[in-house]
Amino acid sequence: MVTNFISKTAKIGNDVKIWHFTYIGDRVEIGDNVTIGSLTHVDYDVKIGDNTKIEGLVYIPPLSRIGKNVFIGPSAVLTNDPYPPSKKLAGVTIKDEAVIGAKAVIKGGVTIGKGSVVAMGSVVTRNIPDQVVVKGIPAKVMYSREEYDKKRKSWENS
Repeated sequence: MVTNFISKTAKIGNDVKIWHFTYIGDRVEIGDNVTIGSLTHVDYDVKIGDNTKIEGLVYIPPLSRIGKNVFIGPSAVLTNDPYPPSKKLAGVTIKDEAVIGAKAVIKGGVTIGKGSVVAMGSVVTRNIPDQVVVKGIPAKVMYSREEYDKKRKSWENS
């Protein structure tokens, strides 16, 4: 029984885990030690860096670039057409160590900065700088990544 589709032109790194009912399109490059959750769709010409974790039900459109050590939460949607339906597509860029929360939506052509966090349910319509936390509709900068890490540590130790 076939549960996944992985293109013959995809390049898959070492120690990659791809869960059930996942689609990996043409010319996708996946780095080492990547996990991709069930029911995720990775379209064509996508690059995913090492040590990245993508939860289930995520859509990654063509031409997207995802860095190393990135986390993408369940049901996040990256889009590829800033003005649908147009004849020109633009992937999303997520730089190293960024975190994308569950059910976040990111507009095509947007870049998420290195180490930045997009809160769950946020809608990102413009580029996000490095090392900040954004949330809301549309997403706005709320505080620094350093403050986020302190809050996370406090939560984990409580």
